[in-house]
Amino acid sequence: MTRRLDDAVLADVERRLSSADDALAHRYPGDDGRRQPVHTVYVPGTRYSATTPADWGSAALAAARDAGGLDAVAALVGANDDSDRSADTLAALVEHKLTTEPIEDLRIDFEDGYSPSDGTADDAAEDADVARSITVLRTALDAGTSTPFVGIRFKSFEAGTRARGVRTLDLFVSGLVAAGGLPDGLTLTLPKVTSVDQVEAMVAVASALEAANGLPHGRIRFEVQVETPQAILDADGRAPVARFIHAGQGRVSSLHYGTYDYSASLGIAAAYQSMEHPAADHAKNVMQLAVAGTGVHMSDGSTNVLPIGDRDNVATAWKLHARLVRRHLERGIYQGWDLHPAQLVTRYLATYAFYRGAFAPAAARLRTYVQQLDSTVMDEPATARALASVIHRGSVCGALTADEIETATDLPLSTVRGIALGRPTRSTP
Repeated sequence: MTRRLDDAVLADVERRLSSADDALAHRYPGDDGRRQPVHTVYVPGTRYSATTPADWGSAALAAARDAGGLDAVAALVGANDDSDRSADTLAALVEHKLTTEPIEDLRIDFEDGYSPSDGTADDAAEDADVARSITVLRTALDAGTSTPFVGIRFKSFEAGTRARGVRTLDLFVSGLVAAGGLPDGLTLTLPKVTSVDQVEAMVAVASALEAANGLPHGRIRFEVQVETPQAILDADGRAPVARFIHAGQGRVSSLHYGTYDYSASLGIAAAYQSMEHPAADHAKNVMQLAVAGTGVHMSDGSTNVLPIGDRDNVATAWKLHARLVRRHLERGIYQGWDLHPAQLVTRYLATYAFYRGAFAPAAARLRTYVQQLDSTVMDEPATARALASVIHRGSVCGALTADEIETATDLPLSTVRGIALGRPTRSTP
């Protein structure tokens, strides 16, 4: 073997790429292992109570019973079509979820879904509703009945609403600290972002709140709602949404697509505003590229077609919702919004069917990869991570049990999680 390049050439390459290596590691650190909820539920600030999660779960189960049970709804919406498990198993898992953890992520809404409880629009009314929400949330947290993730959506940093938005944010965060501290799953939502400057302003507000409340630097993170065309394409032809993440200085936890504000901003007629409109897909494709490798999560939006009213209306809405949930899961978007308790039925039926349908082939291929068995499919490390990821996500949300995962993969659940996060490589269990 003849080698003609000396070590100086490699040293020169290392020197040239050193800054790029550092920037890549800083800007694209990869998945940090945080749990991502399968959905976010928005509840107006005036309607939130300590029993909201349990109430929604009970209402969802009642809606399913009225339609003949969870197995009947699963058949109605085609949730069993690609699952190699019985309908009874799927129904039992979803019933358990709706009984024990019906809402994974709850947002107390002080923006579009909020109307002050006394009917006025002054600061005193909203202040009172914020104070009440703090008391209610503290009660739920102390009782252990709160959701894994919880927080508020405050008004945007647009000129006309930013003063009220900052005031509500301050009252909520400072009030929670004074009432016993911030919950681990605190999630704050900054809506209608139109510029990188607004993200930078939110970083400054978060830092100021930490200093004022004696919190460690970086404790306050936030979601960015992508619901304006200016977030996707600016006047210079760039994609600001990608810059939002990096301007957030590690504080941006997720990007959420806003179905109806975004569609309306493009002039799309109300009848055609949907999570599956081509304009929505374009925005979400850009968002998906923006979050790739950053460790920032991404959520699809909502459908406002609710499963209420007569039996036909309920069936039609459930079919639509289940199809849209399945659609974004297939496209690699693992979270969405739910607006009504009855939507929890199809949220979990469609989500669980997706993970259970993917489970058997993923488990077999992962086992073959790890044990280096002969196979007609040659999987690479990146594919192994994808195989482990779908299993891990299914486990976290309750679609798959630890026993069936470990039996099918012949691996400890911790090893599957490690592969999903890109940590271990091939090893014999």
